Amino acid sequence: MIKNLLNLFFPEVCEACNNVLNDNEDVICIFCRHQLPITNFHFDSSDAVQKIVFGRVKLENATALLHFSKKGIVQQLLHNLKYRGHEQISGFLGEWLGSELSTIDAYNAIDVVIPVPLYKTKLRKRGYNQVAKFGKEIANALNADYNDTILVKTKSTQTQVFKGRLTRWNDDGAIFSITERESLKGKHILLIDDIITTGATVEACASVLLKIDNIKLSLATMAIAD
Repeated sequence: MIKNLLNLFFPEVCEACNNVLNDNEDVICIFCRHQLPITNFHFDSSDAVQKIVFGRVKLENATALLHFSKKGIVQQLLHNLKYRGHEQISGFLGEWLGSELSTIDAYNAIDVVIPVPLYKTKLRKRGYNQVAKFGKEIANALNADYNDTILVKTKSTQTQVFKGRLTRWNDDGAIFSITERESLKGKHILLIDDIITTGATVEACASVLLKIDNIKLSLATMAIAD
């Protein structure tokens, strides 16, 4: 009853097209969901994500749910998620990808899901890490632990989605650290992020994670930049 009244005065709208959602729709309308550029990398055994960091980071498995292109529908979703406080998008995409990864043996070997962290001042300003709910939903689907305190960002960097790889590496290098190592020894870690572009942020995170004894590292992101 209360929900119906709220929807009457404050209707929920699609995060992609801004049209009012029907009762059987959640976050994204059915029409827009069918328009989303899905990668199917994890089903097709594609190495498209691994190729981005080839020779720099050893990944056991890697996938992205969606293709990202400038001014496309995925850019709209990520903009709403990161800059308009629409955190429900993160959980929606995490539940979606998590349900798919749970059907694949390689991802069911994951022990712990770790998000790429935000610097403390950006986290305070935004109020949330945009990949937190994404990671929690994936961890839940894989029966894995979720830990957002072990990997920390120690320096602030600017938003730089379209910078070149070498520039990004110079900015991101040595800005992540591990708070404690013992609990991760021998574990298979799934690192998660919103988008992979040059792979520099993944490389920077991997540079500290892969120093832990006998760990394996995989990657899952909401999107991959075309």
